[in-house]
Amino acid sequence: MEIWNRPFECMDRNGIRHIQSERLRETVERVYFNVPYYRDKMQKAGLGPENIKSIDDIAKLPFTTKQDLRDNYPFGLFAVPMSEIVRVHASSGTTGKPTVVGYTRNDISTWSEVMARTLTSAGANRNDFIQVAYGYGLFTGGLGLHYGGEKIGASVIPISGGNTMRQIQLMHDFGSTVLACTPSYALFLAEAIQESGIKREDLKLRVGVFGAEPWTENMRREIEDKLRIKAIDIYGLSEVIGPGVASECLVQEGLHIAEDHFYPEIIDPETLQVLPSGSAGELVFTTITKEGLPLIRYRTRDLTRLTHETCKCGRTMVRMEKCLGRSDDMLIIRGVNLFPSQVESVLLEMSEIKPHYLLIVDRINNLDTLELKVEVDEAFFQDKISQLESLRHKLQTNLENSIGLGIKVTLVEPKVLERSEGKAKHVIDKRKY
Repeated sequence: MEIWNRPFECMDRNGIRHIQSERLRETVERVYFNVPYYRDKMQKAGLGPENIKSIDDIAKLPFTTKQDLRDNYPFGLFAVPMSEIVRVHASSGTTGKPTVVGYTRNDISTWSEVMARTLTSAGANRNDFIQVAYGYGLFTGGLGLHYGGEKIGASVIPISGGNTMRQIQLMHDFGSTVLACTPSYALFLAEAIQESGIKREDLKLRVGVFGAEPWTENMRREIEDKLRIKAIDIYGLSEVIGPGVASECLVQEGLHIAEDHFYPEIIDPETLQVLPSGSAGELVFTTITKEGLPLIRYRTRDLTRLTHETCKCGRTMVRMEKCLGRSDDMLIIRGVNLFPSQVESVLLEMSEIKPHYLLIVDRINNLDTLELKVEVDEAFFQDKISQLESLRHKLQTNLENSIGLGIKVTLVEPKVLERSEGKAKHVIDKRKY
C-alpha cells in the first residue's frame, strides 16, 4: 500500500512522542505569549510554559470548548496578527454567530499535507480524477479535499455540492475515479445514477472518501454495493483544521490520526480525567503545529476509543474507532452542526410562538430531512389560515437564515406536544446509523 509520508506515518512510538513533546512546548509558548485568553487560563492554574516539558505534561493544561471560541468571536483566539492570516473559514454556531477559524500560509501547507495522507491512504494518486462534491465556501470540506488532491498531483474537479445530474454527467464525461462527499449524498448519487440511464460499468469510480456526518457499517456496505467502490471514512473538525484530522486506510480498521499535528486524548466527559488507551470516552485534541488558531485540549464532544497497535497497512499512527455518539446534544445534518438551542433562540424572538417544540430528523431517499413542530399562542391560532401561513413562512425563513439548513415547519395547537416532568425531549432522530 502506498504511503504519502512514510517517515512520519510509520515512525516508532518513541520518535512520535519526541516530536509531540517538542511541538507541544512550542505551541504552549505560542499561545501563552500571543493569546491573552490562554495566558489568563494558564496563570489561574499556576502554569507557565516552563511547566510543560514533554507530552506527558499535557494533562496539566486547561481544556478548550466550543463556547470559548464563541466567547472570543471572531478573532480573539488567533495567535498571529491578521496580516499573517491568509484564509478564514467558519462553521455554524448556536447563537447565530459562527465558529471562526484562521489559517496562516504554513497552516494551509499542513492542511494540504494531512489531506494528501488521507487521499493516499484511500488509494488515490496523481493519476486520479477527484470529484469534490463537498460544499465550498466557509465550510472546510470542499477546499480541504481540493488542496489535498492537488498536493498529490491528482486532477481535481471542484464541482461542490448539489446539481446531481451535472455531477453524474461530469463523473461520466471526465472519468472521475475518486468521489468526495457526505455518505448520504453518495447513496443519493447511487440511486440517481440508476435512474439516469448511465450504466455503472461506464463510470470509472473506484473509491470514495466520505465524512462530515455519522454513518454506519451497514451504510458503508450499501454504498460499496450500489456504487461498486471502496468507501473510506474520514474525520475532521473545522476548529482543529477541517477534514484530514483522521482517516481510514484500505484496511478499514479504524481511522489513522495525524498525531504529529493533532495530539489525541480520551477523557471521561463527567470527571474530565484522562482514560487509558482502549477506553471509550470523549475525544480531545491539541493542535501542536497550527499557527493561526492553535487549540489546547479542545473537547470535540465525540465519543470514541483509541488503539496504538500498528495497522496492517504499516502505519504506526494511533487509530480511532468510528465515533460512537456525542457527549452533548449536537446534531449533524447534511454536514451542518445544529444545536436545539439555535432553534430555541429563534422561537423566543417571536411572541406568537410558544417555546414548546419538537425537532424530527429523518433520512428519506438517503438525504437527511429536518422538521420542526411548534405550538402557536392560543389567541393567534384562532386567526385566519392565511395569517397562520404567513407566520409559518416567517418562522421558516428566520430559522433557515439562522441555522443554514432547509427545514419544514409545522404549526400545531397549544398543548398538543407531549410534556415531560423531567428534561424536555426536543429531538427525535429517526436516522439509523
